[in-house]
Amino acid sequence: MADVKKVVLAYSGGLDTSVILKWLQDTYNCEVVTFTADLGQGEEVEPARAKAKAMGVKEIYIDDLREEFVRDFVFPMFRANTVYEGEYLLGTSIARPLIAKRLIEIANETGADAISHGATGKGNDQVRFELGAYALKPGVKVIAPWREWDLLSREKLMDYAAKHEIPIERHGKKKSPYSMDANLLHISYEGGVLEDTWTEHEEDMWRWTKSPETAPDTPTYIELTYRKGDIVAIDGKEMTPAEVLAYLNKVGGENGIGRLDIVENRYVGMKSRGCYETPGGTIMLKGHRAIESITLDREVAHLKDELMPKYASLIYNGYWWSPERSMLQQMIDASQVNVNGVVRLKLYKGNVIVTGRKSDDSLFDANIATFEDDAGAYDQADAGGFIKLNALRMRIAANKGRTQF
Repeated sequence: MADVKKVVLAYSGGLDTSVILKWLQDTYNCEVVTFTADLGQGEEVEPARAKAKAMGVKEIYIDDLREEFVRDFVFPMFRANTVYEGEYLLGTSIARPLIAKRLIEIANETGADAISHGATGKGNDQVRFELGAYALKPGVKVIAPWREWDLLSREKLMDYAAKHEIPIERHGKKKSPYSMDANLLHISYEGGVLEDTWTEHEEDMWRWTKSPETAPDTPTYIELTYRKGDIVAIDGKEMTPAEVLAYLNKVGGENGIGRLDIVENRYVGMKSRGCYETPGGTIMLKGHRAIESITLDREVAHLKDELMPKYASLIYNGYWWSPERSMLQQMIDASQVNVNGVVRLKLYKGNVIVTGRKSDDSLFDANIATFEDDAGAYDQADAGGFIKLNALRMRIAANKGRTQF
């Protein structure tokens, strides 16, 4: 421990990271630099500065990363239509590589020789933070207190805070029974009654979305303008990436969109039940697939769909900074050059319904696709030879008496 002189701590100002701050100072006898990220979690981050100062921290970083988060992480992920295990839109996963990147940048700026985080030894986040850190600074030391100390319950943390006079806010309202994580893409809920997979989630748990039952009886229509696979305007109004996602969260939440209750397979081996609210992301996924449906070549679209589960697993498991994710991203981004145009969506009681799509780069040809007379644009007689050639191997096998069932 003597070789650790300065540590950069991912610091929220809450109980866990406040205890970690003091524990690092005492256990490692080192200077601590705090880093607090505003990723659009909807909570004030500035109070973390006063808390850090009260604990003797001299170098305090509080960064607004909302635009970088959506522009450089969320948008690239949605170009791939990324979904983990068929449902999860990776709201927590995609934030971790940005936090890891900033931790390393601050370590380099301040001359720190270690970083630290508050992820537990049971979860995925420890993997994501540390894989990112090692990819960006191979020799960095990582301190994960939850894998070292014996403060393995909230009661022990509270006792430690009281003993060391650590300033912890005590709100009059009852503390949420859930472990939650929020950013501009989503808010997650774990623990509490959710640890029983048969128990229905509580309605008052949700914070961003109305229930579909109480959502408006009148649908909301929106138009999303795409440029190279990214949304650049809504209803004709140009917006930055963060503004796009914030707006879609608002309108989606009002219409009961984006709730999810799943059991997922963690990278560390266990199954975990989580509930998620991702209103903006749910709309983005539907809209992006709609604009791709008219602008992407068939085989390109199918290849993207085949590769997407691998891409999703890389993000979920913490390999954003890996060479294989970078390689896949270059291919995905190349596919988006002609993904331009407008998608019209109807939002209604938890549903996102595509009602129109148009693009100057559309590959949809009404003259060929029509059920009416196509004036010779498509010779239907050609289909006979096409079918016979594709059936050739099966016909040969059948002539040999081979059955496939």
